Amino acid sequence: MKFSCKLKTVFFLWILLIGLQSNAQKILFVGNSLTYSNNLPKMLEEIAKEFNESIKTKSLCAPNYAIIDHLNEGKLQKLLQKNKFDYLVVQQGPSSQLEGKKMLIEDGAKLKKLCDKFNIKLVYFMVWTSKRWYYTFDLVIENHTIAAQKNNALLFPVGKIWKAYNNKKNKEDLYSFDGFHPSKAGSFLAALTMFYYLYPKKNLQNLPFNKWIKNEDSFKLMIDLIQKS
Repeated sequence: MKFSCKLKTVFFLWILLIGLQSNAQKILFVGNSLTYSNNLPKMLEEIAKEFNESIKTKSLCAPNYAIIDHLNEGKLQKLLQKNKFDYLVVQQGPSSQLEGKKMLIEDGAKLKKLCDKFNIKLVYFMVWTSKRWYYTFDLVIENHTIAAQKNNALLFPVGKIWKAYNNKKNKEDLYSFDGFHPSKAGSFLAALTMFYYLYPKKNLQNLPFNKWIKNEDSFKLMIDLIQKS
């Protein structure tokens, strides 16, 4: 009798685990080092766990790659044929100049057709500019917004929140030593923004102060800016 009860318990837990896995949001990240620095996709998964949500990520990223590089390489198409994803989050460089804007729109349109073929939602990951080219930040925001609108895609406005955060004084630096790639705090801001736009009803203030942020005031500022965006 006891053995039967234990067997039923194990079976129930197994069914529950299968159910959680099947309900997980499956996200494919396609980009370059701005995405894979500090393992941003993994941060997103761990944030989701704090809210009892399940996100499963896979990454297809390479240094200095733009959208067209992934399309020309062919690995992306093979990956989409073999796997099921709910979202494809695409990221390239800041794209503040006309050439970058054109790539975001035109190559993004090609990617959108591919996503539609496999019933995947396309999401633009709006990034930031380097400290050296900071004066072009508004163009980064504008070009990503236009590209998402033109291609009927979703948008994670990380760059917009990044800029708003940087307007505040005495906060933890979002940039790493090279003035372009994200620090852990920068990657966390990006991951937290993505989570909130996937689950807008979640109250981010319920997230405990965590290992990616050293300064609690900076942590609270991020949450406030994201929830007001």
